[in-house]
Amino acid sequence: MVITAGDLKEAGITAPILVGGAALSEKFTRTKIAPAYASIVCYCKDAMTGLASMNQLMDPAQREALAAGQATAEEQPAGEVTPSPGPSAISTARSSAIDLAVPPRPAPYADRKVRDVPQLSDVWSYINPQMLYVRHLGFRKNFERALADRDPKALELHDRVQAIKDEVAGLMKVRVVWQFFECERDDNSIRLYPARPHPGSASAQHTFTFRRQPKPDGLCLADYVMPAGADGQRDTIAVLVTTAGEGVREQSERYKHDGEFMKSHTLQALALETAEAAAEWLHRRIREDWGFPDPADTTMLDRFQARYRGKRYSFGYPACPPVPRRPGRHLETARAGRDRGEPDRRSHDGTRGQRQRPGIPPSGLHLLRRRSRLTDESDH
Repeated sequence: MVITAGDLKEAGITAPILVGGAALSEKFTRTKIAPAYASIVCYCKDAMTGLASMNQLMDPAQREALAAGQATAEEQPAGEVTPSPGPSAISTARSSAIDLAVPPRPAPYADRKVRDVPQLSDVWSYINPQMLYVRHLGFRKNFERALADRDPKALELHDRVQAIKDEVAGLMKVRVVWQFFECERDDNSIRLYPARPHPGSASAQHTFTFRRQPKPDGLCLADYVMPAGADGQRDTIAVLVTTAGEGVREQSERYKHDGEFMKSHTLQALALETAEAAAEWLHRRIREDWGFPDPADTTMLDRFQARYRGKRYSFGYPACPPVPRRPGRHLETARAGRDRGEPDRRSHDGTRGQRQRPGIPPSGLHLLRRRSRLTDESDH
């Protein structure tokens, strides 16, 4: 969004911007997005807040007050922020929080897999209801609990989403691609190699370089990967791409053209969460193929909270490199790991400039991490 705001400013656009979603916060909007733009930027935690902001913007007096309040907020200190180290201060030493005691696990196969997923109901079962109904559609309680209690608003919202599902069941297409690679750590980078019967026999196909936490003994995602071994044995990683966006934008525009704005918004929210659910569905399959399926008593809530052997870190966040500028791509990777980690899931779009597009899933790195002392990676 910072890049988008800067692009809009360069294009001479000064219309107010409303931003929100799981990946943004009011502080980030105030300290990062607003300074990059030439006009008003409003943070809206949900659709109802967005509607209230629009009402304020349409009133000239309230609009001036909103602009004045934003200017005052930008002048105030944003709180204590740890300065980023200069190039000479960047460490490449592995954090002592990482335990590399367990040997690598080989890739189960080397060929690229391309699949359509025709059973939308299966993918939809992986949608996090809190994300869809609370974050995107503005429900203000625990949705599942309210639905079980037969809350009238929860029932109405559930029926509305179900009606959209029925309408787009023949339209929405879920497609997934994935492939295993060998990999090795090189300072703060991870190098990817073709998975072959004889490890160590190929040159690197791609290198991801990551940032390290700007503090003593800070973590870097490359720390979770083994370095090159003397015997040529390498770690393994799986790169995946998912999409659920085909036809969504066109149908959403048709709804909007017909004045059905709520249906348009609901469809885009459903497409976005379907893509996220497809990534979670495929990640479960990858864990199974790798030889460590989820325990039989794993619940969907466990998966929503990433309580399994694996984590997904997103491109576009400080921990990950920027997404390559290839529109419509959703890049996910998963590393064969050793131990349980703390719950942590991130997501971000993989379009040009890391911009959000309806129906295109968030992108990130699936890491099955070694043991770490880290319990809160919000600053990573």
